[in-house]
Amino acid sequence: MPLALYALTIAAYAIGTTEFVIVGLLPTVATDLGITLPLAGLIVSIYALGVTFGAPILTALTGRIERKPLLLGLMMLFIAGNALAGLSPSYEMLLVARILSAFAHGVFFSVGATIAADLVPANRRASAIALMFMGLTVAIVTGVPLGTVIGQTFGWRATFWAVAGLGAIALTAIAALLPPTLSKAAPASILDQVRVLGSGRLLLVFGMTALGYGGTFVTFTLLAPMLEDVTGFAASSVSLVLVLYGLAIAAGNIVGGRIADRNPVKALTFLFAAQAAVLALFTFTSVSAIPALMTLSALGFLSFANVPGLQLYVVQLAKQHRPGAVDVASALNIAANLGIAAGAWIGGLVVASPLGLQATPWVGAILVAGALVLTLISSMLDRRPEPVAQTA
Repeated sequence: MPLALYALTIAAYAIGTTEFVIVGLLPTVATDLGITLPLAGLIVSIYALGVTFGAPILTALTGRIERKPLLLGLMMLFIAGNALAGLSPSYEMLLVARILSAFAHGVFFSVGATIAADLVPANRRASAIALMFMGLTVAIVTGVPLGTVIGQTFGWRATFWAVAGLGAIALTAIAALLPPTLSKAAPASILDQVRVLGSGRLLLVFGMTALGYGGTFVTFTLLAPMLEDVTGFAASSVSLVLVLYGLAIAAGNIVGGRIADRNPVKALTFLFAAQAAVLALFTFTSVSAIPALMTLSALGFLSFANVPGLQLYVVQLAKQHRPGAVDVASALNIAANLGIAAGAWIGGLVVASPLGLQATPWVGAILVAGALVLTLISSMLDRRPEPVAQTA
């Protein structure tokens, strides 16, 4: 793999840490700011909404900027957002800081995914995307548990200052390792962007991403309080459980990229089916430590194994149905983080209801089952591309 891909991976690591570290810090943040757990969960939702609306709009607006200067600017914005979070005296300022970081996140991954795919031969594109997204999974393995420990020891604001430092390292890596000129698609017109949203085939994939991510985040957003209140782990042990979960995610991401290279739809069908089943199982195993850890390992493996396949699939369909707006289509798939926002919000509603924390896994399983249904529909449509091309 080219060295440029590793620069993208380092940046993805920094972004992944700030995205997911809040999961381990929710109880700490809620206590410090004097807010309820469901309200703290909205910190995850607001970040995902920033990605949702920032990615397609900013990707389109920055379409004429050369890729390397764009990525450098995004990392500067990322550093500023995390520094502001480290300074936040209130819940409202923390939300603003998270939105700034989310804007950098959305554009980085939408542009970065297309760069990663173009840096390698066609038969290695899913693996290249998986390598970039490996930064996210390694962040969950190391960054999130370490950030959780830092937050529990020195306060949650110290965690965001540490993440800002990671952003500075990523900025240096991009400046040093990415070539000065990178290929980029012609800037998409407003009409091209509207046409992306008018493609039924692409909307199916966006729905798959939204439901797949959303189902995971119904449970993942509230994993720390669930491990403490339902399973019975001490707060100090949560970071260790997050390490196990992150290791499983890393393994799943690698395997997911490899099995998606040849047939992403077939891989996604299997992954979504297994993910829904394991989420449902976690409802029952979450009350006991050992069964809970075994189920969480399987869930971690499956939760992000679909990422490379989803991103590759949307790029493939965009080249076929909306060739003038591949970058925008990629951005909109990242923007299906709307599912994450909805998942975190739904999780908060479940916790606030009589159902309680233990119901979050089976509620998430229902959403993932919806992603499976959409995948099966898209697979059937792939077998008759001509009619779809005329009506999309």
